[in-house]
Amino acid sequence: MSEVRYLQRPEGRVAYTVDGSDDGRLVVLVPGMGDLRGTWRDLVGPLLGAGYRVATTDLRGHGDSDLTFATHGDVATAQDVLALLDELGGGPAVLVGNSMGAGAAAYAAAERPEAVTALVLTGPFLRNPPTGRLAAAVLRLVYPAMFARPWGAVAWTWYYRDTLSRGRKAPWFDEHVAAIRDAYRDPARLAQLRRLTSRLTHEPVERRLSEVTAPTLAFVGRRDPDFRDPEAEAAWIAERTGACLVLLDDVAHYPQHQAGDQVAPAVLRFLAALPAATGR
Repeated sequence: MSEVRYLQRPEGRVAYTVDGSDDGRLVVLVPGMGDLRGTWRDLVGPLLGAGYRVATTDLRGHGDSDLTFATHGDVATAQDVLALLDELGGGPAVLVGNSMGAGAAAYAAAERPEAVTALVLTGPFLRNPPTGRLAAAVLRLVYPAMFARPWGAVAWTWYYRDTLSRGRKAPWFDEHVAAIRDAYRDPARLAQLRRLTSRLTHEPVERRLSEVTAPTLAFVGRRDPDFRDPEAEAAWIAERTGACLVLLDDVAHYPQHQAGDQVAPAVLRFLAALPAATGR
């Protein structure tokens, strides 16, 4: 197991691991809301096998990160990712993100294009779901209630397992879900998740998509419940980012572990095809 390292930020420390040779091209993996860095398990091995240097980070208040953060969301996460790049030598790097981690990766690419050579996005939130203001307001009320004590850990585990992960499952999926459940039994960590969900918006990301110039590969599951019409959302993502798009059958919000056998080879092909000047 890789040694957990800590990136010092103004409000606390963000946990991460690094594997692979210092000479390898840097790839940074960013999980989504309520998830752990183990979500990238099926991608880390293939990347290391191909010679990449792989950094995998937890979000603020998630996993092994400190539980002292007052600021959360896409912009804060993007700032953490860029600070991690500086910690690891300044980049450039490929950023790989899931869900809100994908939004954070895109924001980071807009903020510092010279530091981001490419983006890989899975189940990406690059805007608030187009469900209308009323529905969005309801969700802002529902999520904090879902993550309240004493039922918060059970509620999130159920939603992650049965709704957001509908369809295909990795062989190690039950182990991952158990780790998520155990994590959010900690009242302080659950409070961090509640704080994130009550304030999360992807509007800052959408406003800056026109500034993203990095080559992009995006994976969207056809059963993703976070999008009213996953295929339409995928088309919008491709239009706004110029992404090479992969739609996955029987996959919901977590392509990286629901369809690792398809995602990992596609990512390796995408990275191998990058121009030499942007591949390092």
